[in-house]
Amino acid sequence: MKEVTAVGQTVDAAVESALAQLKTTKNQVEIIVVDEGKKGFLGFGSRFAKVIVKKKVDPVEFVKIFLKDVSEKMGVPIEIHVKQNGKNILYELSGEKIALLIGKRGQTLNSIQYLAQLVINRESTGYFKVMLDAEGYRERRKQALIQLAERIAYKAVKIGKEIPLEPMPAHERKTIHTALVSFKGVKTYSSGEDAKRHIIVAPIREKNR
Repeated sequence: MKEVTAVGQTVDAAVESALAQLKTTKNQVEIIVVDEGKKGFLGFGSRFAKVIVKKKVDPVEFVKIFLKDVSEKMGVPIEIHVKQNGKNILYELSGEKIALLIGKRGQTLNSIQYLAQLVINRESTGYFKVMLDAEGYRERRKQALIQLAERIAYKAVKIGKEIPLEPMPAHERKTIHTALVSFKGVKTYSSGEDAKRHIIVAPIREKNR
């Protein structure tokens, strides 16, 4: 139960009634006074106060519940450890079948992360940035991307041609750009739109003197 409509002889009495039904405290709810009530005169014309009391939603906890629900429907029971740094939230997932949540090259994990991002900002008044990790997958993927970037850079210089990489999410493209920013002889730039956005590694041709 997340919301209760209650009445009482006073607003405070109505609120107390609602809190008892919700089994929570005043600082954990939002109170809407529908009717302040009226004492009346000699018992005539009196009217009860009426309030709507809603439990405040913790967006971080809400997403944790969302992730558990999604994973269970996929047949992958998980444990979740949450790390929060201001508006940046990291959900670390673990479980016996965690590979099913990661998917090929992290595609499933990235899709669930995208949904979690939408959910948390639908339930909050501020903007949160969500990152999902699964038993250290993000770091392993990052190191693999750095190695890939270096191999492609050497190849681009050797053959003297631009080499396009496969489409990647923004945070993975950033890893490639960062890995090659100081690599001599190549430059990187992004091309394509939306899901087809990808990086091109291009050799830097020396100008004729």
